Amino acid sequence: MQKFGRIVAVVAVGAVAFGLSACGSDDSSDSAATTASSAAAPRSAPVQGAPARSKGRECTAEDIGVTGGFGEVPEITVPDDCDPPKQLVVKDLVPGSGRAAAPGDDLTMNYSLVTWSDKQKLDSSFDRGEPLELTLGSGMVIPGWEQGLEGVQQGGRRLLIIPPDLGYGAGRNGVRPNETLVFVTDAVAVPQG
Repeated sequence: MQKFGRIVAVVAVGAVAFGLSACGSDDSSDSAATTASSAAAPRSAPVQGAPARSKGRECTAEDIGVTGGFGEVPEITVPDDCDPPKQLVVKDLVPGSGRAAAPGDDLTMNYSLVTWSDKQKLDSSFDRGEPLELTLGSGMVIPGWEQGLEGVQQGGRRLLIIPPDLGYGAGRNGVRPNETLVFVTDAVAVPQG
């Protein structure tokens, strides 16, 4: 199991370095670690607390570039010409088949995460070769995953754009405060019974 917050695994259960445990809890006690990753950002990010200048419209799923098919490491491109969405955005990029995931289901997911502010990959189970196992609806992952993965089908690739209030809020595990998260997820296994 990953350790990237709550998105995939509870911090206490997480094992893989960095993994999805950061994607879970929005506990602010780890916010100092969050800002440490900003040194690698190629562009300057807005000063914390200062509102970012609006581009005039919110981005949609169609504005995000994603290449690669199910099972392939996705390339994710976040645009510069629109604002991050304020609501959860969910879009199936590759349809799956079989039963739709519901709360209580044990899922096996691959994922890649790009942060909106610096448009850089922050984490990827694809790169580690270790999909994440989680129980949907159990609080193991961040709310954006809990909500965004409902209905996913085995073999499906899904885009999730997660606003800060459904992600890490004040920041955690390398995620900056008030960060919008862009995930591409592959449903490796969804219960079929």
